[in-house]
Amino acid sequence: MDASGVQDSEKFSMTTADRKKLHALREREEQRFVAEHPRSAELYQRAQGSLLGGVPMNWMKKWAGAFPVFVAHASGAHFTDVDGREYVDLCLGDTGAMTGHSPKVVADAMARRVREGLTFMLPTEDAVWIGEELRRRFGLPYWQFTLTATDANRFAIRIAREITQRAKILVFHYCYHGTVDETFASLNDGVVGPRRGNIGPPVDPAETTRVVEFNDLNALEEALRHNDVACVLAEPAMTNVGIILPDEDYWVAAQQLAKRYGSLFIADETHSICAGPGGCTRLWNLQPDLFVLGKAIGSGIPAATYGCTEEVAQRISARIELEDCDVGGIGGTLSGNAMSLAAMRVTLEQVLTPAAFEHMIPLAARFADGVAAKIRAAKLPWNVTQLGCRAEYTFCLQAPRNGGESAAAADFELERFLHLYALNRGVLLTPFHNMALMCPATSAEDVDLHTRVFAKAVGELV
Repeated sequence: MDASGVQDSEKFSMTTADRKKLHALREREEQRFVAEHPRSAELYQRAQGSLLGGVPMNWMKKWAGAFPVFVAHASGAHFTDVDGREYVDLCLGDTGAMTGHSPKVVADAMARRVREGLTFMLPTEDAVWIGEELRRRFGLPYWQFTLTATDANRFAIRIAREITQRAKILVFHYCYHGTVDETFASLNDGVVGPRRGNIGPPVDPAETTRVVEFNDLNALEEALRHNDVACVLAEPAMTNVGIILPDEDYWVAAQQLAKRYGSLFIADETHSICAGPGGCTRLWNLQPDLFVLGKAIGSGIPAATYGCTEEVAQRISARIELEDCDVGGIGGTLSGNAMSLAAMRVTLEQVLTPAAFEHMIPLAARFADGVAAKIRAAKLPWNVTQLGCRAEYTFCLQAPRNGGESAAAADFELERFLHLYALNRGVLLTPFHNMALMCPATSAEDVDLHTRVFAKAVGELV
């Protein structure tokens, strides 16, 4: 029981929605979806003959409908599917299109770059400009480029292991840092093991990883006391199990603990860049040893980056022999290619600007306020959390403080109904939880459409 007298089991309980009603509504929405998407259904059926699961990437099966909608074209905050239906996109490629779909300045820059060469395994002038801009925004002096945040995280971990000569990493329960083997670890009754759904783990994650709950400084220190943790890999605010904000001064203390026990701090801001032009690192004055950013930095072109401090740069440079620099497990033939670099430069210079965030963040607040008002009106035990231009609602009374609490509040069946209800009315939410993201092209009208649709959905439920 907490100080308010609310039992923990009630505080973080799932909604008591009438399941029979939910099933009936869900069936109705599924029938509507199938009827309104004949061309997508046809393509999905055809894809069964050549694509594993009928999709080009297995996550695409998780959309709430009987099949994913196939996209015809997109611009800004909207896209149109092959059946001619238009949508407000609040998923935005799960942050990959946080810039909006195909900003004109990016499309123009890509057209020029295509004519001038795509990849050389040689640098272009764009690389120097980007490195200087990343240094200005995030404070770390040295940078390298990859195609995905997964690779950036993998390489940062390898660097941390090499210079600390320690084997383990530490992550937070229900984290997500791309498809990095060591991060697919979770706690089961306090014991580290493979996360549910982990496909073919190369080793038991308990051999490589320590896992603690976010916002628990005692657990963090206990895990670091073993003096075998090379790095703490973390989103400054968790975003992949719902938005979980750090307690006040949590990161001040957590960074001090990492330093005290000789562990490096890697800040993965691939999603939390939504907090502002300098991410949470600038907003909260964090001091990471390494920093990772992917997805939105290329406006949808595969691109990512990782940076490091002067100390880390010196320590790793001292351990890399020129003769072996291409076989150390860091890099890649297409990493830092000219196309990705051109996309990153124009994105940083002209798209993800302070002015863009000044537009996007108030829209996320508008989303959060609108949803919160409808939740109160329906007397539902749910909450809404905002981080910069990202907002999310969770099926529990108060915002969770860690991944375990957030996962316990999840309701997959209810979530899919709400997503499908919105999709059938022209609003796309991220399929993994209840996240909405704003881009520079998002409008108040786009946000308000979701608020109206959400109100109708919960009205039918209760």
